[in-house]
Amino acid sequence: MSTMIICIDMDAFFASVEQQVNPKLRGKPIAVIGSGGRTVVTTRSYEARKFGVKTGMNIYEAKKLCPHLILVVGDNEKYTHTCRELSVIYNRYTPDIEIYSIDEAFLDVTTTHYLFGGPVAIGLSIKKEVKDQFGINCTVGIAPNILMAKLASDIAKPDGLKWIRPEDTERVLKDLPVKELWGIGSATAERLEQFGIRTCGELGRAPVSLLRSKFGIMGETLKHMGLGRCDRPLIVKEEDPKSIGHSMTLPKDISDGEAIKAELLKLSSMVGRRARKHGFVGKKITLTIRYADFKTFTKQATLQAHTNCTHEIYHNALTVLDSISLADKVRLLGVSLSQLMRQNDDQLALFNDDEKERSILRAVDSLNDKFGDFTVTWASYLKTIEPQSVISPAWRPSGVRNLNIKN
Repeated sequence: MSTMIICIDMDAFFASVEQQVNPKLRGKPIAVIGSGGRTVVTTRSYEARKFGVKTGMNIYEAKKLCPHLILVVGDNEKYTHTCRELSVIYNRYTPDIEIYSIDEAFLDVTTTHYLFGGPVAIGLSIKKEVKDQFGINCTVGIAPNILMAKLASDIAKPDGLKWIRPEDTERVLKDLPVKELWGIGSATAERLEQFGIRTCGELGRAPVSLLRSKFGIMGETLKHMGLGRCDRPLIVKEEDPKSIGHSMTLPKDISDGEAIKAELLKLSSMVGRRARKHGFVGKKITLTIRYADFKTFTKQATLQAHTNCTHEIYHNALTVLDSISLADKVRLLGVSLSQLMRQNDDQLALFNDDEKERSILRAVDSLNDKFGDFTVTWASYLKTIEPQSVISPAWRPSGVRNLNIKN
């Protein structure tokens, strides 16, 4: 039985949701942004794309290209609600679903498409249900694996449907630039060009020995990608994470030590809470710092024992920070917990103080889960509370990448 994968990709998801909710925005160039002073374009409508507005641009750059661009502050609750409801639609056609991002999913319909009249019929039905229920468009790609299904949806955007059959693969890839293939970034494309490889056809014909010698273990994978092959299965059940982390671009560049510590406490609190929520403890703390000139670096510390305690994470992040001589003002900070393992809830704390702290954290987490993030928090963090940013596309309806969203 041939594998049949469907990729469902929402068209300009955040912008489309906003245009649907507010009819005055329909047909107009809009950009979805965060509410902070240093926000950037998170996504933009197709009308804005015609003027060259791109994701990641700051407001000045975007307005210069499109002076009548309408800026809309993102509403994370609307996007996460829509993503959850989309999952309900997908489940009508197959239980084998990978929610790859907040606006993109892969469906394995190998064993179920016969029940619904084939993969095209499923794709058309999903497009209609999404349009009827949410008023937005999506694009559908169908292929024997997720690599080609993703390519099919990219080619068919916006609001299209494309099926790349096995016999079509060579023709589709022959003259396609390698950077159009999912997983090949601009840096890899530039390296491939150094060896005269510009198209997927050329990549597929390249000697695997050459690719392996230049790209190591990835060389063989690149060869397979050039031939349209991909044996990565759908991740239907989320695997245990390798790390849990949070980072944030600060409202303004800072050098004040107390302000940096307050931000680290906030990040440590977010990391610890998420680790406790999903039952993980970690043994390595990583601090990420980005300067005003965008120079970014990380430094790590390995703990003696696993933890998900906010203050242990925070104090170790501080120790890492104290070992660094800051060369410039700080633009971005990040804290992550890695070397994770499942928490053993049956293990008793050695000291009464440890158990008291666990009880306090459980109570704080419970209150924040019930009444919203940072309803209860540490006083030294209060002065850093800042505007809501637009949710990361990596958000998932479940698992460790699921964050509680309340605007």
